[in-house]
Amino acid sequence: MATCDFCGTTPVGDGDQDPPPLTWTTAVENGRQRVFCDACSREHLRSIEAKLDSEWW
Repeated sequence: MATCDFCGTTPVGDGDQDPPPLTWTTAVENGRQRVFCDACSREHLRSIEAKLDSEWW
């Protein structure tokens, strides 16, 4: 089950959904895949595009 690595939100709907919803973003930080919900993705879009690690947001 996907969980936002920034705010801890889980997707609404099917509880067995393994991949994150299409509106969520993924990133690789220090070799680890991170998943961010659509709200966190919109709020921190410029930081994501600048490839800043989420610890700097």
